[in-house]
Amino acid sequence: MVNAAFFILILLALVAAFFLLPWSKTKAEFERTVKTRTEAASTYLGYFSEEDIEGLPSPVGRYFRYCGYLGTLKMKYMKATFKDVDFVLSDDKTVKIDYTQYNFVNEPARIAYISSSMYAVPFEGFDSFTSGSGRMKGVIAKVVTLFDQDGRNMDRASLVTVLAECLLVPNVALQDYIVWEAIDETHVRARISHDGISASGIFTFDISGALISFSTDDRIATSMDGKEREATWTASFGDYREVNGIRQPRVLKSIWHYPEGDVVYFNENGSEVEIRYY
Repeated sequence: MVNAAFFILILLALVAAFFLLPWSKTKAEFERTVKTRTEAASTYLGYFSEEDIEGLPSPVGRYFRYCGYLGTLKMKYMKATFKDVDFVLSDDKTVKIDYTQYNFVNEPARIAYISSSMYAVPFEGFDSFTSGSGRMKGVIAKVVTLFDQDGRNMDRASLVTVLAECLLVPNVALQDYIVWEAIDETHVRARISHDGISASGIFTFDISGALISFSTDDRIATSMDGKEREATWTASFGDYREVNGIRQPRVLKSIWHYPEGDVVYFNENGSEVEIRYY
């Protein structure tokens, strides 16, 4: 009996030590993808100019001026980092997560790593759109896959997320894979196309040029068990502040608009994002 109890204690200690190790297969996969993508990014891309925005709808050009991008170096990619974000896993489960993402310019590509825990057990996520394919994977205890979702709906959902975030990485907004259409002085429709997939949505600005939101019906809500339902999806942008001469939204949120009510499933607590350009 004593030997069995001792063995269990040793096993629990080993499991705890394994959980505390900074390495994980999911994180290693994310870091390999980041390394591959950043090394393949373009080199010198020039500076943002009036010529770049002269063919864009007026609200988009106003956004470039409001944020102060004109005359600054065009970025190759963006890194965005969130800490202690409220993330809704299900109707009755919300966790705190750290979220790190990279968005690239030369083709629509976005990769993100989620780090959290549930009942002291590590939970990780890897969200990606690369080479025309979208994927969302969740792993618990570093080795147990909770879900691994892909397919055509995930491809489109991931692509439209790239579109939603394109003005956070404004060099993306100038690429040929995005087409802009004027609606009025505060609304613009945009369409993104890549590898046989396309998606669209509407950007809303205030009259000064600040981006307020992006909404689309081209993203399917997918639960952890793989069930899908249609709903309007919105990304909101707020609390603009100047960072290194550039105005950036410091609070980003994601919202599902269900018939029974809206769900702010990402960042309801308003955690601030740190955005860096490379």
